[in-house]
Amino acid sequence: MSATAPMDIALSLAEEAAAAGEAPIGAVIVEGDTILAAERNRMQALRDPTAHAEMLAIRTALAARGTGRLDGCDLYVTLEPCAMCAGAIAHVRLRRVYFAAEDIKAGAVENGVRLFDQPTCHHHPEVISGLSSARAESLLQDFFRKLRD
Repeated sequence: MSATAPMDIALSLAEEAAAAGEAPIGAVIVEGDTILAAERNRMQALRDPTAHAEMLAIRTALAARGTGRLDGCDLYVTLEPCAMCAGAIAHVRLRRVYFAAEDIKAGAVENGVRLFDQPTCHHHPEVISGLSSARAESLLQDFFRKLRD
C-alpha cells in the first residue's frame, strides 16, 4: 500500500467531518497493508472534546488489535496532532506519524510544545509531515471561512 492511499482515506473522512459540521480532520491507522481504524472528528456529535479523529482511531485500532499498544503501526492524519493526541500517540507507541497540514496554533509535533522532542517523552515515533498538505489545508480553510461568513 502506498503512503498516499491511507492519507486519501483520511482526507475523505475529513470531508465527511466537514459535511457533518465537524472540523475537517480524518485519521487512519494501518499495520502493514491492513487498515485497523479509519475515523474522523466527532467532537460535536459525541459532545466530547476528546473525540478527535486521532483519539477515536487509536481506540478503534487498540480494540481491533486486542492490545494496549500499537507498536509497528502507522497513523495518517490530515492535521498535525495536538498535545492530547501526541501524548496518546506516544503512550500507544505508534511507529510512524504522517500528517498533512501543520497546525501552527495548536500543533504539538513540529510546532508548539514539540512533545516527541521532550526529554520526558519516552517514545519518539518517526514523523513525516506535508503529505497531501495542499488538499488538507484547503479543506480546513474552506471550513473555517464558512464558519466566519
